[in-house]
Amino acid sequence: MSTLTPGSTLGPEPEVEGVGTAPAAAPPAAPRRHRPLLGYLVMPVLLGLACLALYAWLQTKELDSIEERLVNADVIRESFAEHMKLTLVSTFFVILIAVPLGILLTRSFAKWVTPGVIGLANVGQMVPSIGVLVLLALIWTIGFRPAVVALVVYSMLPVLRNTMVGLQQVDRNVIEAGRGMGMGKRRVLTRIELPLAVPVILAGVRTALVINVGAATLATFVNAGGLGDIISGGLSTSRNTIIITGAVLTAVLALFIDWVGGIVEDLLRPKGL
Repeated sequence: MSTLTPGSTLGPEPEVEGVGTAPAAAPPAAPRRHRPLLGYLVMPVLLGLACLALYAWLQTKELDSIEERLVNADVIRESFAEHMKLTLVSTFFVILIAVPLGILLTRSFAKWVTPGVIGLANVGQMVPSIGVLVLLALIWTIGFRPAVVALVVYSMLPVLRNTMVGLQQVDRNVIEAGRGMGMGKRRVLTRIELPLAVPVILAGVRTALVINVGAATLATFVNAGGLGDIISGGLSTSRNTIIITGAVLTAVLALFIDWVGGIVEDLLRPKGL
């Protein structure tokens, strides 16, 4: 047993949590990343200004009977509604098909068919949308349904690819931890993998939406309506005013849908990501 000599000192006593010292603070939870409110308002304000500028420009033009017939409010409203219907319905079916298919292709039992399915999706993306529309019109019919099928074929790849990438990038240690807690494969998929893959999947959906807005202008060639009717009418009558009006409205719609998709992506993003 050691003894103390005069003048000797002991080393520093170990600190005991709760006795003379404050307990270590818990790390703060990761904040949920959101754009500031001003960031959400910039895009709709700019799009509104673009529409006002288009309206003001049209008021300075002396429109002939053909131009008045194609750029009046009723025609624009009807074409806009048809274009939105084409875009939203086709994107709905893209999500309905591509997300479950992407999940299936990331399972171990289906990996042998993954290259073939991705190849088919690539073919649908590489073939021009007008070619798909014409092919369906020749072998099937014209109208709304073949236009939707063509848009689904043309825009499926981004959602399919992003679903696979989002699931494949989930940390395997997190998955193994879930299985170690007694979760089955289905619960691991729905509780861990899909929530962590949501940001990547939603990015693919946004891409598909914008692709469909642009490609839906070609639906006019199979009598499916949309803003392509205005552009096509301007091209066939050599009226630049009509062409510019249809092109600006299509661009505004694409940017607006992308803006809405960004808000949805921020709202559905899991906390901490």
